[in-house]
Amino acid sequence: MSMNNSVDKKRIVLLGSTGSIGTQTLDVVRAYSDRLSVKTLVANSNVTKIEAQVREFKPDSVVMYDEKAAEELKVRIADLDVKVTSGMDSIIEAASAEDYDILLTAVVGMIGIRPTIAGIKAGKTIALANKETLVTAGHIIMPLAEEMNVQILPVDSEHSAIFQSLQGSPARSLSKIWLTCSGGPFRGRKKEELENIKPADALKHPNWSMGNKITIDSATLVNKGLEVMEAKWLFGVDYDDINVLVHPQSIVHSMVEYCDGAVIGELGLPDMKLPIQYALFYPDRLPMDTPRADFYDIASLTFEKADMETFEGLSLAFEAARTGGSMPTVFNAANERAVALFLSEKIGFLEIPEIIGNCMAAHKPVANPSVEEILVAEKETYANIERLEK
Repeated sequence: MSMNNSVDKKRIVLLGSTGSIGTQTLDVVRAYSDRLSVKTLVANSNVTKIEAQVREFKPDSVVMYDEKAAEELKVRIADLDVKVTSGMDSIIEAASAEDYDILLTAVVGMIGIRPTIAGIKAGKTIALANKETLVTAGHIIMPLAEEMNVQILPVDSEHSAIFQSLQGSPARSLSKIWLTCSGGPFRGRKKEELENIKPADALKHPNWSMGNKITIDSATLVNKGLEVMEAKWLFGVDYDDINVLVHPQSIVHSMVEYCDGAVIGELGLPDMKLPIQYALFYPDRLPMDTPRADFYDIASLTFEKADMETFEGLSLAFEAARTGGSMPTVFNAANERAVALFLSEKIGFLEIPEIIGNCMAAHKPVANPSVEEILVAEKETYANIERLEK
């Protein structure tokens, strides 16, 4: 064993650096600056935030999805030796680079698919926090990762919990997944009580602090539906073996049940930094300065079945998942647009699942879609919703 204490720094390409997961990833990098460094930061258009990140973390390059934002950033950081580019081609180029170790993809939306594929083809470890990649293209991503011998490490709290609970046991002994969720701010309410819900009500998540879209998805339970689809691809289980379990305290982050009946889970206070740090250092565990679960204080944990009648988004997710092919893309795209309409107060809360259901009913699924066909299905869904709006 080498007595040399210096550790090679892991170099990260971070997609979505200005969002909730991105900024928390940079918190971990800050805490372990002797072990981690940032090669490239990728963001959409938040110039002020990314300028501060560039000055602190000194990446080699930055990619802004938005061209105008890239031009403004170039002016702002003209005193630094940092390459600034823009657009999807530049994001793919950053993911395809040779001289880095981990691609952490924390962008929201289907723009995550192509860079993830590029990272896998470049042989990089993928730390995945972008749900849409597996929801819509799991049938492309997982076989490619296997072929390239690339690890996909889940950053989602629930999938990280499942992944952690599987350590040390052969995958074939997995029997069931218990995927937990808090139930969101409207747990226990019936449909008629949700008719006049405003965005401000839905954005008050009881346990987690997240971006606006994912917070609404947690309120509708659509988020859990997307996670069910991800879990199928990540862990190779049938949909019948994934149980959604409402657990209001958010202490049990998910559990796995083995063929012998043993159930193993990962518990702790809600904190996204833990799954992020676990993915960045896997298989090692490193100290983390966060509040700890005090089980004397917590005293009781409760569990209940999800109400799929009130929260139709979850039953529609199972329907889309079982149909497969391009249907999960339609589910995802319809939800994305419906959430945006709800946040701008153009539709009511209960119209979110209604729009998803209408789009799914109008779609003729493609069985094994290519990336191009996935993106076409997304565009068609958006066009469909625009027609419905008129």
